[in-house]
Amino acid sequence: MTGFTPLSARNAAARIAAGSLSSEELTRICLDRIAEREAVVGAWIHLDPERALAEARRRDRAGSGPLRGLPIGVKDVMDTHDMPTAYGSPIYAGHRPAADAACVALARAAGAVALGKTVTTEFANAHPGKTANPHNRAHTPGGSSSGSAAAVADGMVPLAFGTQTAGSVIRPAAFCGIVGYKPSFGLIPRTGVKPLADSLDTVGVLARDVADAAFFAAALSNRPELEPGAAMPTPRIKLYRAPEWPQADAATHAAIEAAAERLRRAGAEVTEEGAAPEHQDLGAAHKVIMEYDSAGCLAFERLTHWDQISAILRERLASGAAISGAEYDEAWRIVERARLALPRLLGEADALLVPAAPGEAPRGLASTGDAVFNRCWTMLHAPCVTIPAGRGPNGLPLGAQLVGRVGDDARLLRAAAFLERALAD
Repeated sequence: MTGFTPLSARNAAARIAAGSLSSEELTRICLDRIAEREAVVGAWIHLDPERALAEARRRDRAGSGPLRGLPIGVKDVMDTHDMPTAYGSPIYAGHRPAADAACVALARAAGAVALGKTVTTEFANAHPGKTANPHNRAHTPGGSSSGSAAAVADGMVPLAFGTQTAGSVIRPAAFCGIVGYKPSFGLIPRTGVKPLADSLDTVGVLARDVADAAFFAAALSNRPELEPGAAMPTPRIKLYRAPEWPQADAATHAAIEAAAERLRRAGAEVTEEGAAPEHQDLGAAHKVIMEYDSAGCLAFERLTHWDQISAILRERLASGAAISGAEYDEAWRIVERARLALPRLLGEADALLVPAAPGEAPRGLASTGDAVFNRCWTMLHAPCVTIPAGRGPNGLPLGAQLVGRVGDDARLLRAAAFLERALAD
């Protein structure tokens, strides 16, 4: 990456509102950055500069709303009426939806400019696209929201959409050194987003700081309380050594423990807790639920376009089709027990502090990394935020993840803003 420093989304929106910057000017800045860096990063699957500039000019003529002409990246599992949507699959090459996904329509209604479509893995599963990590192109950016995370991290766009069924917002944000926010399940509507596992799929956002992520999500959900504000209440945080804790590398352990110490020095109350018994079987339960749901959600593709599906997804769909309803129901019983136990695990804490990924972005582009530190929280429908937390041994970003109570996203985002500030001091 270069030393390029882009505007924050909030500052850009304020300047557009004040008349010192136009949406067209900001869109051109983004397009110039893409022209400079896209050959290295490969974040975009569809980009039509003239269409984007025309949309920006319309915002300048008659724009309003909190997003005020801000360019955004739209993950290519989200329908767009004016751009092709291929879901990362050759099955849908050139596909033109009739309407925008609800989240895209809401973003446009709030004043955003849909700059283009960002690369996704195939159907937001595991088979990667062309995107490389902007910090080192020999390493993965993570997935499935690979293009969105890389585009935001590289300054191509201030905000972008992601989706998460296992770890597809949090992990790429951690690998690319930005903020990823996966809200409580259903906070941002997912109508018009290609389903992968409908009981888990969650629309999230990627940004360069917590306030920008909250600002974007607040505009989409009509929940102004999500924005942390200037007052920064001192949170209570619990460092949670979940059953997966041993799967993180030494650098990640050190980063999480250092984050806890930074929080203490900033005045936060930090406690620690070991693995909850209700979490021991969640990884296996997630595999059953995600594969069973995927075999159903992708039934048309599985039954009619088998030869156009990647080998890794064919394997998962075949596994899912073989799972019985009884096995699926038992997996959900495991999840429900853990969901009921989550308030007890949190206790008086505002959030749990856990790793966002096992370590730095792995070398190579054939895999997007391991969602081992994300699956649990996605299944529990809990809100999560990852914040950059230093660098690993190869100089690539590490992420600290905070997890909150289901439905109490505002409380989590306040804690995340506090952690972000503590790490920056």
